Amino acid sequence: MPRYITVTSLLNKTKQRDPWFLDDYTINPFSGCAFNCLYCYIRGSKYGINMAEKLSVKENALAILRRQLAARARKQQQGFVVLSSATDAYLPLEEKEMLTRGILELLLEYRFPVHIITRSPLVLRDLDLLRQINEQALLPPDMASYRHKAMITFSFSTIDPVVGRQFEPGAPDPAQRLLALKSCANAGFMTGVSLMPLLPFISDRPEQLSRLYAAFYEHGARYVFPASITLWGEEAADSKQLVMQAVQQHYPQYAEQYRLLFSHNSQVPATYNTALKAAAAVAADRYGLFPQIPFE
Repeated sequence: MPRYITVTSLLNKTKQRDPWFLDDYTINPFSGCAFNCLYCYIRGSKYGINMAEKLSVKENALAILRRQLAARARKQQQGFVVLSSATDAYLPLEEKEMLTRGILELLLEYRFPVHIITRSPLVLRDLDLLRQINEQALLPPDMASYRHKAMITFSFSTIDPVVGRQFEPGAPDPAQRLLALKSCANAGFMTGVSLMPLLPFISDRPEQLSRLYAAFYEHGARYVFPASITLWGEEAADSKQLVMQAVQQHYPQYAEQYRLLFSHNSQVPATYNTALKAAAAVAADRYGLFPQIPFE
């Protein structure tokens, strides 16, 4: 069962808009995450090994958010709100809590554009609100000519169901995500893929990238932004140790390569990253997919 907590703030203003996510603001309706991905960057914090055990619902979120959105709207400071940056806005408990839906209703009321980033097909429940936001939201001045005001990005590290169960054991099956992607594209939304994090040797080889990009293209994606994995920490609950253990268990042939890749840094070496970007660019060109959300 989740805990219920109170917060003093929900709407977070970013220092600089990210070129991939277009985030002027971020909102996280929940703390913790039931998807329990081994590579999650918030591991090693208070959430521990099983982040699902630390799930929290921000029970006063809507009252706090209304005040914050109203203050920004009075100053005509509407900008893209990303749901979410530190957890998923469509965790299984959202089906009952309806907190994310309440947040979308407030964003519609105060005319804020939104970018949903999720691993869950539950987002399809809220396409009615997202369609209204897409019609009525106000864009920031430097994006005034952009016609998309509600965007939906699905997160993947793989489309292989076996790899998915090994590295993101609580997340919806990749096949379900692909079908949800297609539904959003068919409904006319700007939609695509956050291909993060790719797993070295397991989901990031050129032939694997080609299969990934082909599947995304076939299901209506307009863009894909890829990035390799970052592994943090040395404690048992940290992403580095959990991923290394999973590689040793399921892919022992790559264990030494992982040890070498991450022996001195939390990120893959620059040469590896350069090769990955080049391979991803080839796949993107083949299927006509943009490396970021197209400005149109």
